[in-house]
Order: sequence, then structure tokens, then C-alpha cells
Amino acid sequence: MMLKAGLVAGCVALLSQTPCWALGRADVMRDTQFGKVVGIDDSDRTGTLAWKGVPFAKPPVGDLRWKAPVDPEAWHRPLATQQFANACAQYGRIYGPGANNRYDATIGTTLNQAVGSEDCLYLNIWRPAKTERKGGNGDDNPGQGNDKGEDLPVIVFVHGGSDVSGYTADPVYDGAALARAANAVVVTVNYRLGIFGFLDLPQLKAGTGGVGDSGNFALLDIVKALEFVRGNIDAFGGDPRNVTLMGQSAGAINVYALQTSPLVTNARQPLFHRLVPLSGGISLASNLPPGRIPTLNPKSTYAAQGSALLTQQIIADGLASDAASAAAYAASQTPAQIAAYLRSKSPAALFSTLLTRLAPLGLAGSGPIPDGIVLPVDPIAAIQAGNYLRVPVLAGNTRDEAKLFPSFLALSPALGGVSGRLVSDAVLFSTQFGYNPDAPPTITIGQWIPSVYLPVTTPVTGFNAKTDLLNQIFFIASRDNVLNALKAQQNEVWYYRFDWDEEPAPWNDIYGAAHAFDLAFIFGNFGPSLFSNIANSTANKPGRLDLSDAMMKSLGAFARRGDPNAPAALGVTWQPWPSTLLFDATPAHKAISVQ
Repeated sequence: MMLKAGLVAGCVALLSQTPCWALGRADVMRDTQFGKVVGIDDSDRTGTLAWKGVPFAKPPVGDLRWKAPVDPEAWHRPLATQQFANACAQYGRIYGPGANNRYDATIGTTLNQAVGSEDCLYLNIWRPAKTERKGGNGDDNPGQGNDKGEDLPVIVFVHGGSDVSGYTADPVYDGAALARAANAVVVTVNYRLGIFGFLDLPQLKAGTGGVGDSGNFALLDIVKALEFVRGNIDAFGGDPRNVTLMGQSAGAINVYALQTSPLVTNARQPLFHRLVPLSGGISLASNLPPGRIPTLNPKSTYAAQGSALLTQQIIADGLASDAASAAAYAASQTPAQIAAYLRSKSPAALFSTLLTRLAPLGLAGSGPIPDGIVLPVDPIAAIQAGNYLRVPVLAGNTRDEAKLFPSFLALSPALGGVSGRLVSDAVLFSTQFGYNPDAPPTITIGQWIPSVYLPVTTPVTGFNAKTDLLNQIFFIASRDNVLNALKAQQNEVWYYRFDWDEEPAPWNDIYGAAHAFDLAFIFGNFGPSLFSNIANSTANKPGRLDLSDAMMKSLGAFARRGDPNAPAALGVTWQPWPSTLLFDATPAHKAISVQ
């Protein structure tokens, strides 16, 4: 009893410096420039140490909404960084996060409703508990070193979600398996989304022409996270002089944007040293042949969106009856009053206006704004002129990108003129959430895909042909545009195509090697996710694990040396673009080739 009392008294005496829960956790306590953080020792389960929910900026709430991120306030006692922080404010989509900041059944009940929080600028860090010794080419197993490790390559990942959704707590993005397989420090980053991350509205600007006037708050968030990595990652064993910036889908668009951003190209020290853009591009319509779908909209699109948001919010609040009276009302207010008015609106109110009033106008999308401050007005032209950060680039696509977007087939008669999916988002989520991939099929392809596109293999009119045409005019057009621009400036450009389509029938025809299906392989995570229950069967497990291991080791080689060749893992020599490495597998083993 006296011993217990003594321990309590000693702990109380230390409260001004170190809370009781942090005592004895020196193995996962690290110093950052803002204060100490205490993570998780997960070495027994995953072979990694992790720090989750590390602040890299002050919460962008209140007067900081729609402003450039600023440093977080310093903390003076160790901060528990042991669980994921909030997802950024967004409206619910089938990918999550739902009501609980995780992948669960509430995703199906929060579709198009406000989820997440504006207090969301946090990042997560994983590192191997034991690291491989320095040296070697990075593709074999050079042996185990000490459990501290230094100068590990750093992989910073920017999630996708059309720049309107996504969250680092998505179980697919857990960095433990990749950190272990690639022998690297893995960082995942939250950033502001949708109209909170990208908004062009004059009343929100200071008029000084500074970065805060660009409207690219999301890109500024990612830059802020990279600055945190540069200043602090050495405390976690990472090498700030060897940072790979990776993004997928909208995340790939964002990292391409940063490659050309004056904030990056004019930085005194590079913020990153390799680039991995997956399933993205950075092309305006003017960069592409007629009829192609651009991956970047001009500034005028976002100026129209900002104006429409203000107009429609004023009407929704009953302050005006139509666009003309809304414009008159806005003109009667000072810029400061308009800014305060919009900052007083909840995310739910703004999302309601976006989805019910702006979406019918075609103004509900988000993405980087080529404003000439944070992003050049024509990023492809900037690359062609050599005005970009020249670093090795490893790009990738999935073979059947467009099968994740079958509703786009309704965009034109040439694509079919009819949506390629029959079920609603709610039905899609509920079906896939509880599906058993090892049981006999419980759906038919006719329940999912309209008969006009069946059989899927029909030449010209079948689902495969139409989605491949959509893929060509969307993803492939932007791929060729940016990779050819880069290749004209540098030789260090590699490219892969992900061909794995071993899902149980009929999912192999519905999705095949669809957009985002490579992510589980890149991160080595085949647990809960939107696609796991329809894709990951016991029968295909050996092959997908074999392929995943090769992909992670190749990414680790690229992060370490700027070259993705990992002979022992790949079994082939990967030549730079325009050569293509094909990532595929049979149910039993990997099947990697080059074309």
C-alpha cells in the first residue's frame, strides 16, 4: 500500500512535465518542433511503430477557414498520438468515412450528409520497429539492423477522393505493411476538401496577391505537411533529404500540381525528391486533343463556382429571391461582412447548397485552381518550359480505370449514352459491405450493368469496349500528355499498369482492374474496405499477396534510389517510359511482365 501511494505521489509530482500514461514509453516518444509526441509500439503485431493524429497545422476553423494554414500552437506536455484524427469536413460518399471516422456501416446512412470536421490537419507516421541495414540495392533483404534506424527513405501519401472526400483513417491507407516491406517511413496526410480546400471568391482575399489569395488551401495544407516532414521526420528515423511524394487519383493531381508550384520550385530546400502520381494527370482541355476529358479545370471554372456558392447561399438563407437580388445584396455588404457571413455557415449548410443548387449547374466539383500564384495557369506548359521540380517520377494506372465510373457512359452517345450502373450508391454499399467472396455469387451481372452493355465482351458496344473508350479519352489522354512532357525534360520517368482482375464472378467483369484497385496492393492491406469483400477471396489470396509484396518492394526501391527496379521482387528489368511494367497475378502467384 505504501509502495502504491509512493508511485501515485511520484506520478502526481511529474504531472507538470509528463502525464502518467506517457511514463515508460520512451521507445515511442519523439520530439517535434512543437512538442513531444507519444505513439504506439505495434512491433509484435505489425513490426512497426506508429504515431497517429500528429498536428501539422492549427485547426483551420473560425477566422482561419479559407486561409493559408499556420503552425500549430506548441504543446508543453507529451501529446498522445495513438489514434487517427478527424477526417476533414466532407459530404458522405460510398468510400467513407461515415459517422465514426472509420470504415463501418454508417457510411451507408450518411451518403450526401456532412461528415468529418474542419479540425483535421493532422498526419500519421509509421516506421519499421527494426530496420534493414544501410547499403545494398534495396530489393533483397540486407539483414536486420538496430531498432532505432536512421536515414530511412520517407514516403508521404496524399489520398484521393475527387478532392471532395477521403480520409487517412481509411484502412486501405494504413502504412504499417508498406513501411515494413519497403523499409521506409510512411506518412499519410489529411488536407482540406471540396469548397473548404479549394474556393475562389474575391471577398475572401486580402488582395495582396499572396498565397492566401490563391484559393488553393488544400495544396497549401499539403505543403505545410511536407514542411513538417522536412523539419521533424529525422526524429522518427526518416531522411528529410529523401522524401517521396505519392498521391492517387485526386491525390495524384495534387502532387503533380505541387511539382509545378512556384512554392515548391522556388523553395530553398526541396520539399520532396521523388514523385509517385497514380491514376491522375494535370491537363487542361487546351492541352488535349478535342473530345478528351481534362484532369484540370481553368481558373474561370472556380471563379464561377465561388460566385455561385455565394449567390445560392444568400438565396437559400432567404436574404434574396433570385440571382439578381442576391448580387445586389452581396454588393451592399463589405468583403469582410461577406467573409464573416460565409464563415458563420456550418459545413452541413454549405454542402446542402453545393449538392442541391450548384450540382445541377455543374459546379460541385473541386480541384487545384491554376491561379498563377500557387499553381501555374498551365502546368503542362510549365513542365515543357522546364519550370518544375525535376525529380524521378514513377506513375501508374489501372487497366480498367473507367469501370469505377460507369455513370460517365451517359455523358455522350459515343460512350453509350446510358449510365453503366443500375444500382444506387446505397445499394452498392450495402451489397458490398456484407458480401462473402468465398460463397456462391448472390448477384448477377444483369442486376448491376444495363443490358445495352451486355455481354460485356461484345465488340464496340459491350461494357468492356465502352469503359475502355472512356478510359482512353479520360485517364490515358492526360497520362500521355504529362508523361511525354516530363520525358522530354528528363529520362527518369517510369510507368506501370495494374492488370489484376481475379475477383470472384461477376465482380471480375463489373470492376476488373478498376480505378483504385491497386491501392490495396501498394499498401499491403486487404482488410475492411469498400472493395475487399467482393475482391479478396481465399482462392486468389496467394497470388495477390505475392503481387502486393513485389509492388511494395519496388516502391521501396524507388523511394530509396529513384529507380523502381527491384530484380528479386519483379523478376524483370523495368525500362523508363514509354515502356510499361504490367503488374498482374494468377490466383497462385505474381505474373509481372514488360511491354
